[in-house]
Amino acid sequence: MKQRILTGLIGGIAFLFLIYLGNAWYSLLVLALAAVGLFEFMRMAGLQQYLTAEILGYVLMISIVWPSLAFSAWVDISIPDLMLPVFLMLLIYSVLRKNQFHIEHIALTIVGALYIGYGFTFMAAARNLPDGLMITILVFFGIWSTDSGAYFIGKAMGRHKLWPEISPNKTIEGALGGLLAALVVVMGVNAITGSISITDALLVALVTGIVGQLGDLVESAFKRHYGVKDSGHIIPGHGGVLDRFDSMLLVFPVLHLLGIV
Repeated sequence: MKQRILTGLIGGIAFLFLIYLGNAWYSLLVLALAAVGLFEFMRMAGLQQYLTAEILGYVLMISIVWPSLAFSAWVDISIPDLMLPVFLMLLIYSVLRKNQFHIEHIALTIVGALYIGYGFTFMAAARNLPDGLMITILVFFGIWSTDSGAYFIGKAMGRHKLWPEISPNKTIEGALGGLLAALVVVMGVNAITGSISITDALLVALVTGIVGQLGDLVESAFKRHYGVKDSGHIIPGHGGVLDRFDSMLLVFPVLHLLGIV
């Protein structure tokens, strides 16, 4: 627990600093996280033995993320929609591999690229907005407070299991505590800074408090299906990139659909 808290504190400060810097620094961070996240997903799904499919997955993921990165404007490259070409090449690859690489592998390659790609795309896009600095900070504060509130209130008061088939330790009381913590922190910080409207701040709080926990459950479902405890080990005491950013991968796309980012 001591290592987890220390790593989380140092990592959180460094992450907030890169959010503050924005531009290429933050974009490089997002791109690196997306690359490692897709690596972890493919390893969990057993796709790393298929190098061609792995490369196609990275091509599709990067094509999704690239337009939202700050330095994409510095390079005169127009990336077309690669979904159809990648999909067709994966189908052909399944034939060339004589059905060793089959339809489930095709689906997993595309799902991984979309799951990671869209999540990190809108994480980068949020920072590019005129008020993107504070929106991005509010989102991360909301997610972090949700995690903390769910953990501590769940430990102290948790009695009723939330979804034991997917995450046995999560409780309804913890989930409600996480939502309450997100509401208090996001609305409180926004009241002090006056960064965005009360309506938008309330939406950010609700999405981080509810969808953030759903994102965590999605990742837990993946890990339980593949029989792994953590998606990776790159972050001491916290596991992998997907273990730490699972909430963000759903929160930012939902905020995009709601017109916040």
